[in-house]
Amino acid sequence: MGLAEDIAGIEAQEKVLRFAAFDADTAWELGSAMRRKLLERGAGGTVGIELAGQVLFACATPGATPGQADWVRRKRNTVRRFARSSYAVGRGLERDGDTLQARHGLELRHFAAHGGGFPLWVEGVGCVGSVVVSGLPQREDHELVVSALAEVLGVSVAGLE
Repeated sequence: MGLAEDIAGIEAQEKVLRFAAFDADTAWELGSAMRRKLLERGAGGTVGIELAGQVLFACATPGATPGQADWVRRKRNTVRRFARSSYAVGRGLERDGDTLQARHGLELRHFAAHGGGFPLWVEGVGCVGSVVVSGLPQREDHELVVSALAEVLGVSVAGLE
């Protein structure tokens, strides 16, 4: 898949994967789905879900490394700043031959434009938080989040991948 098609696919995912409402119970369901998906793969990963700045779910699976928590923080900052998936931000920068630092003056110690962070949108409200995973290659991190969101929302992402 080419870069332009990849970016268009991510944009379509961001439009479809939206909630009617989001609360602590929804965060638990989503986080548990992500944890299960990591365990099924035998992958060590770290998951974080926040709503309006409050952490509602956080976990690490066996094999996770301490540095993943910092990746979660940096990806979360990127999602908060742009209200876009961290993978979409990274792919857009790649397309333009640019960086977070050069284009936006953002320090890489605080932001990461790598796959795994996704905005939590509530219809009629806007971007209310983020869901983030770290531990797999960035495209796989992104795909794991998308898969879990689709599962919880009961929607198909076929054709959006």
